[in-house]
Amino acid sequence: MPVSISKLQQQLMSKIDIDDLVEVEKVERYISLVKLNKKLDKDIKRDGATVITENGPQRFVKSHPAVNDKIKVSAQLLAIERTFNFVNEGTHSPSDDNEHSDDDLI
Repeated sequence: MPVSISKLQQQLMSKIDIDDLVEVEKVERYISLVKLNKKLDKDIKRDGATVITENGPQRFVKSHPAVNDKIKVSAQLLAIERTFNFVNEGTHSPSDDNEHSDDDLI
């Protein structure tokens, strides 16, 4: 199932401190790379994983240039993923709960 880019962006934005402009920029760069990766996928699907290059009487079969670009984009995506500073999910301070006393223990 293809991932919706807008939903991915919303999910990432919900996991970062949106007041931290560096983190917001990382999300924007990440989304840009995801879009580029999808475009490269379309190009490869349209043209095939290999292309034929003709130079006069010579014919060469080589990998589609987008394949190498996908490898580079994937590496960049992973690098950004490793640097995200996600806010802690599901954690809360004890003061968020109702106050309990020793009498509550059984």
